Formats: sequence, structure tokens, C-alpha cells
Amino acid sequence: MDGGIVNTAFVLNNPPADGTEWVELFVREMMSATSTNDARARATIVLESLEKSISASASAEAAQNFHKENMMLKEQIELILRDNIILKRLVAIQHERQKEHKDDRNQEVQQLKQLIAQYQEQLRTLEVNNYSLKMHLQQAQQCNSIPGHFHPDVF
Repeated sequence: MDGGIVNTAFVLNNPPADGTEWVELFVREMMSATSTNDARARATIVLESLEKSISASASAEAAQNFHKENMMLKEQIELILRDNIILKRLVAIQHERQKEHKDDRNQEVQQLKQLIAQYQEQLRTLEVNNYSLKMHLQQAQQCNSIPGHFHPDVF
């Protein structure tokens, strides 16, 4: 780069590492300019090189950030999928338990209905027996030939 216009390919392949080196390159190119037009051409080349360097760096950083974010999202998706599988298992287990409890309750309800029917039948039988005994007692009291009330064990 001694005396001639800055070589764009050289600057892009060996870009300055930091802002200070870019300033040094720019100052060196401006000092090497032989005219205003030469200074403009050199400034244009250095600034275009700086722009391309910044753009390449930004693109690389964006790609790296995108890759990191992509990896984080993949990990989150894997965790969510694992959680989803676990939740599906839990729902299936809960469904089976509810089904078993429902079956148990249905059996219990049927047993209770049978017991109610049995008790109702027993109640009817007891009521009929009670009525029959009441009638027999009344008939026995009417047929008693001895007046007055005597203890039944006396006879």
C-alpha cells in the first residue's frame, strides 16, 4: 500500500482488528493522497472496506446468535415434548383410575339398589305379619269367654 491506492482485497482479507487500527489506516491513506480526488477515492475504498467488514462481522454475529437461539429453542422443545409425554401418561393413568372408580361406584350403586329392594320387601312382609298378628290378637280377645283381663300365663 505504499504510495498507491489502498488495496480493497488486502483490507478485507486482513481487516484491522479494532477501531484504532481503522483510524490509523484511514489517516495513513489520507496522508498518502496526492490530491482531493485521490483522497476521496482512498476514503471511499477505506470506508467501503470498513462497511463490508462491519457487515461481515454483524452477519457472523447474527448467525452465531441465531444458532445459539436455535439450539436453546430445540432444547426447550425437547423439554416440552418430554413434559407432554409425561402429561399424556398421567392423563391416561388418571382416566383409567376414574374408569375403575366409576365401575366400582356403579357396582356399589347396584348392590345398594338390591339391598333397598330386599329391605323394602322385608318391610312389607313385616307390615303384613304385624297386621296379621294384630288381627289374631283382636280375634283372640273377642273370643275370650272369661270376662276381665287375666294374665295369659294363668290359663
